[in-house]
Amino acid sequence: MSDELKRGLEGVLVAESDLSHVDGEVGRLVYRGYDIEDLARGASYEEVLYLLWHGSLPTREELDAFAANLAAERAVDDDVLETVRTLADAGERPMAALRTATSMLSAYDPDADGDADDDDVTETARRQGRRITAKVPTVLAAFERARQGEAPVSPDPDLSYAGNFLYMLTGTEPDAVSEETFDMALTLHADHGLNASTFTAMVIGSTLADVYSGVTGGIGALSGSLHGGANQDVMEVLHEIDDSAKDPVAWVEDAREDGRRIPGFGHRVYKVKDPRAEILQEKLRDLSESSGDAKWLDYTTAIEEYLTDEGLLEKGIAPNVDFYSGSVYDSLGIPVDMYTPIFAMSRAGGWIAHMVEYQADNRLIRPRARYTGPESAEFVPIDER
Repeated sequence: MSDELKRGLEGVLVAESDLSHVDGEVGRLVYRGYDIEDLARGASYEEVLYLLWHGSLPTREELDAFAANLAAERAVDDDVLETVRTLADAGERPMAALRTATSMLSAYDPDADGDADDDDVTETARRQGRRITAKVPTVLAAFERARQGEAPVSPDPDLSYAGNFLYMLTGTEPDAVSEETFDMALTLHADHGLNASTFTAMVIGSTLADVYSGVTGGIGALSGSLHGGANQDVMEVLHEIDDSAKDPVAWVEDAREDGRRIPGFGHRVYKVKDPRAEILQEKLRDLSESSGDAKWLDYTTAIEEYLTDEGLLEKGIAPNVDFYSGSVYDSLGIPVDMYTPIFAMSRAGGWIAHMVEYQADNRLIRPRARYTGPESAEFVPIDER
């Protein structure tokens, strides 16, 4: 047994997975062998969910049945919606509200009694995962509308997963460009190897806890500032630049002289430009053309070109997915503090897939810690201390 300490488990292999692979040296991301570019441009988010959960891309008939079953689960119990309204009225943070509501959803799940046979554990997990995945958009949209003093919009089973969320959020069916862009964003965030939140969900799953526990844990991990939230940081910087009335490059030059880090650049794995950033940059261009407002596209493009000329790319510090996703979400009318919850909405599909995959050949995850405390301490009774 090795005693070598690997802080943060960096580089440590803890599992084998068929789900996704990240090659940070060349900037490649695959889901079950398919390049992310092909999936984002050619498949819907529902197709990607099917791929992650079932191991293959669906036929038309399989997709229709899968999407219909997913859409049929979108409604959320009134008690959950009331809790969501209470949290919104109390000023709760969106990720904390999502964590609470997701855990509460289990109380209304017909499979939550834990009586499934061992042979049916996988199918039970998939059914629970389907319900979570279907209901999270309803919860998030209801929360945001409650913050605005508006009633929730009931889900529309005739709309796609992406289109239905935008509809529930705004009360208006999205145009084709917006729906396609948001669908792509969901696909791009659906899975990404054993990141912190996915590993959290997998560790919870290794105890044979239910899917609600794993997804709730994943949400908690994603809420941390070192994991989710970078796209929010990017958008806040872009708004700061806009408010300053400075040229974006001049603003970045001043910020760097002041020792500020520019969010959206650098990644723990990627040493070149994140392939997901390439795709979202294209979609930001489409949104800009559709709306006639190219401000965020101009800002981000200018900043990327400047930092590239400054040699950051040569140092392995390149644009990541967050650099463009914030601008995309802003162009879709999504509030800044909802970006990370939307990340969770998409990534829940990956968390569920990893839990199901790991439990199929389960071993409780139980690492060690090197003890660095005193070897022998003399106990003193409390009255003598």
